[in-house]
Amino acid sequence: MTSPSSGIAPDRGVLPAASRQYRWRILALLFLVTVVNFVHRQTLSVVAPVLREQLHLTNTDYGRIVSAFMFGMMLGEFPVGWLMDRIGVRNGFSFSVVWWSLAAALHTFARTVFQFSAVRFWMGTGECGNFSGGMKVVAEWFPAQERAFAVGVFNAGSMIGSLITPPLIVYITLHYGWRMAFLGPSFLGFLWVILWRRTYRPLDRHPRVSQEEREYIRAGLPRVGPPPANRELLRHRPAWGLILCRLLVGPVIQFYWFWMPAYLYQVRGLSLAAIGMFTWIPYLFGDLGSVGGGWIAGYLMRRGVSLSAARLGTMWAGAACCALSVCVTLAPSAATAIGLICLVMLGHTALSANMFAAISDIFPEGAVGRVTGLTGIAGGISGLLFPLLTGYLVDKLSFAPVFVIAGLLAAAGVSCLALMGGGFRRLAI
Repeated sequence: MTSPSSGIAPDRGVLPAASRQYRWRILALLFLVTVVNFVHRQTLSVVAPVLREQLHLTNTDYGRIVSAFMFGMMLGEFPVGWLMDRIGVRNGFSFSVVWWSLAAALHTFARTVFQFSAVRFWMGTGECGNFSGGMKVVAEWFPAQERAFAVGVFNAGSMIGSLITPPLIVYITLHYGWRMAFLGPSFLGFLWVILWRRTYRPLDRHPRVSQEEREYIRAGLPRVGPPPANRELLRHRPAWGLILCRLLVGPVIQFYWFWMPAYLYQVRGLSLAAIGMFTWIPYLFGDLGSVGGGWIAGYLMRRGVSLSAARLGTMWAGAACCALSVCVTLAPSAATAIGLICLVMLGHTALSANMFAAISDIFPEGAVGRVTGLTGIAGGISGLLFPLLTGYLVDKLSFAPVFVIAGLLAAAGVSCLALMGGGFRRLAI
């Protein structure tokens, strides 16, 4: 966390190596749960070509199923954020992961658009807790100059999960059928909950954390008072800047998550086996952006760049990469198209790592879960509408206008945060 006088976290070099390790174990668990989250989330997009053929789904039908998931995330964001603040992340995370893992398993029994939409909605109401809980843990366990890096590492789990999902799910689907592709990975969530409950305790009461590490993390923090009321949060312009940023930025990556295999299958002519062989590559670039974006911002702050300049500079660079989405459908080959998608993924995850870190930069710990939830509601609204628009445009026109829209949204979102972020100063509320 930052010192109120200097705005710079204590030098890591003053902390003995043996006493600064435990928070990285907590971060490793955040990374793992995000991997599991995205394996569950991305399974549908990988098996979508098979579902379309076996269940005779149109792109519009598929868009409705995706929108049901996003609707669940939108409705669940604020209650789950409140739950994390109310009962703590140890219990809140446990509930959330068990809830969405059950829903993932129930995909096995779905046979109609309505049934798929119902279980996707259920899964969405639980999966939104991954980032609400993760942001609250980062705010509790990491000082300011490590925070974006920590967010980048656990957010990299989304790309690792998306990276391993295509080959894993294609293999299971080709050998055991699409239903087993949903059922098998659902058990990963239950295993993670066991690890989480054995490892995590609040920082102030954790028996495995040394006093030196605890003091290092807590150095310079203001006294934590009662959490601010919800109306108080929305009175502040930075809250609206973050809400608008996620509203506009969210659909970019969601479009690639849910529609990239369909685009490569329908337009570029890749087989299901080829999708499993090649679509992990953009997610690898996404991992590099997620970790690299957080590391670059932290490096700039250590070099004396202000927090707001470091965050926004990295975010603008990411938005520039996202703009390459406009060129994807113009690419002369599938390989070139995948290369451009790699750069979009790289830029978006670098941008997102700093967007999420900005929440814990600006708001006190007691509000981080709810502010993340509020931004998630905004992301859920756009995530609900964008798949419907995508399905309609693809059925009526082509993928081209969707790629263009996705290319422009990131810069619009960063603009909102730059104008309303208040210099990323921590609010005394």
